[in-house]
Amino acid sequence: MFGAETFFAVGFFFLMFFVPESPRWLVKYGQDDRALEIMTRVGGEQFARREVADIRDTLAKEEIARVRYSDLWEPKLLKIIVLGVFLAVFQQWCGINVIFNYAQEVFSAAGYGVSSMMFNIVITGVVNLVATFVAIFTVDRFGRRGLMLIGFGGLTVIYAVLGTGYYLESRGLHMLILVILAIACYAMSLAPITWVLISEIFPNRIRGAAMAVAVFSLWVGCTALTFSFPFLNRSLGSYGTFWLFDVICAVGFFIVWAKLPETKGKSLEQIERELVG
Repeated sequence: MFGAETFFAVGFFFLMFFVPESPRWLVKYGQDDRALEIMTRVGGEQFARREVADIRDTLAKEEIARVRYSDLWEPKLLKIIVLGVFLAVFQQWCGINVIFNYAQEVFSAAGYGVSSMMFNIVITGVVNLVATFVAIFTVDRFGRRGLMLIGFGGLTVIYAVLGTGYYLESRGLHMLILVILAIACYAMSLAPITWVLISEIFPNRIRGAAMAVAVFSLWVGCTALTFSFPFLNRSLGSYGTFWLFDVICAVGFFIVWAKLPETKGKSLEQIERELVG
């Protein structure tokens, strides 16, 4: 089992040799020509010159104001930190990792035996993989904000139906289909797009510190979810637990709708100006 993963690890290692260096890193260390070359491949010569000029301006400002963690409490920045932490924590508390971590309990409550459960777990893994590839081709078509709304909105509907199914003690294929739809919805939206957003929404001068806070919050949320599910399942039942996740996803939908701007097609400098003002 562990040996099979070697293939992907080795492939990842060699493919990294084809990944270009970050233009911001290149400009920071005086390699503007290489940065222009990379950005030209992305959007043409005029786009490259404009972006590199923006990067120079931003880096010049960063030299003047070095960030400290205490700076994250500055009111203009704090609202962006809160948004990033929200995205990170709600990505976990949308509830999908419960299905992955406690698949046996989830499928057992839906009436499946041991042999069927193992087959269902394989199916959910395949769906997760395929849907993640779908996100690669839709992220620029629907935008980051659009996919986050699809993710939270889709899970809100699916969890409402799934919770009702558990409440009515439904059994069989339709429950598996609902679980598969939830995984597909998550894998093509919240799972990959959250990571894209927390790398884009923070202003340059606090990006490193802010991302550290957001990623730390994400894994704290993951740990809290994993350890709390058995208690929630015993206290609320399967139906109550999924209805709870339904409410969380509904809240997530409205916060994204109200607070998250679209970041597609915008430079990091443009996003910073839009969020900070």
